[in-house]
Amino acid sequence: MRIIVVPDSFKGSLSSLQVCGIITDRLKRRGHSVVQVPVADGGEGTVEAMLLAAGGEPRTDIVQGPYGNRVCAIRGVLPGGTAVIELAQAAGLPLVGDDRRAGEATTFGVGEQLLAAVHEGSDEIVVGLGGSASNDGGCGAAAACGVRFLDADGAEFVPVGSSLHRISRVDVTGLEPALARAQITAMCDVDNPLTGPEGASYVFGPQKGADLEAIALLDAGLAHLAEVIRGDLGVEVEHLAGAGAAGGMGAGLVAFLGAGLRSGIDVVLETAGFEDLLAGADAVVTGEGSFDSQSLRGKVIHGMAARARAAGVPVHVLAGRVAEGLEPEYTHLGIRSAQAITPPGIPLTEAMARADEFLRESAEALAEQLR
Repeated sequence: MRIIVVPDSFKGSLSSLQVCGIITDRLKRRGHSVVQVPVADGGEGTVEAMLLAAGGEPRTDIVQGPYGNRVCAIRGVLPGGTAVIELAQAAGLPLVGDDRRAGEATTFGVGEQLLAAVHEGSDEIVVGLGGSASNDGGCGAAAACGVRFLDADGAEFVPVGSSLHRISRVDVTGLEPALARAQITAMCDVDNPLTGPEGASYVFGPQKGADLEAIALLDAGLAHLAEVIRGDLGVEVEHLAGAGAAGGMGAGLVAFLGAGLRSGIDVVLETAGFEDLLAGADAVVTGEGSFDSQSLRGKVIHGMAARARAAGVPVHVLAGRVAEGLEPEYTHLGIRSAQAITPPGIPLTEAMARADEFLRESAEALAEQLR
């Protein structure tokens, strides 16, 4: 059989790439032909996953890291020339370790990668938003691309989260022309607005080292940025769904570079040519940590299964757990089977620790079933 493997991650246990590898190995052992499409959500691992799904080559950019140090950031170039940039490569939490200072981190290096992409000839760019250490509203990236931020005295500076309040005027006339012409898509799987209780600072600030006092200042800074953008550029981003992604990078990409915010799963499936792959497929195997009603409300499995159903290709789910009573709902969506990989009675901590073992056993059983 020809099978497409398109899993999400098992949060806290296995990445989508690991899940893909385990399932693929078991299917191939039983003689199945496999096409892998690991899901990338925009965070760490997005470039690697997209290259595996669509093909292409990696590029290494030496750019500015979160605190001004130089870092190696990997950029993907897909077969058609589309560039894939992962914000976490230049401005991610893994780069700062325990030294988390959201108010001082910059996305400048992300802008340098954007410039590298267009200078190499890419006129379509996908930017993965996730795992950021920053809260600068994308101002650092914009500054690297030629956008000027001026204070009340007319002095130019590169804003970070703690200095957004100093912005008096934004000048986009110096934006790199190739970037102005490029089609930029941000992979965004959160719908948080830029400011407020559900915004970038309050929801994601704590994981970036911000205490309550710092969060309030960061939120006020983003609100000020939104006001300046509204006045100088005529763009409304403060309440835009997804604007708060990656410390406000969603808002910045929209306001300064004219980007569009899209669901990560939609971008991945389109980039991989999923609907074309379905034309010759006998089955789709997917999975995630917990398969429940939320899985059928626009998340990864829903987006993938809806396309498979339209093509008449059955879907099989392997999950850490499967919610009770879900069968009528998932059957309606075209999902043929849903198997919990965790044996009954296994505590959650043990189930997560042994997820690779349990997934391997369940994938082996499914591979035999599909023969």
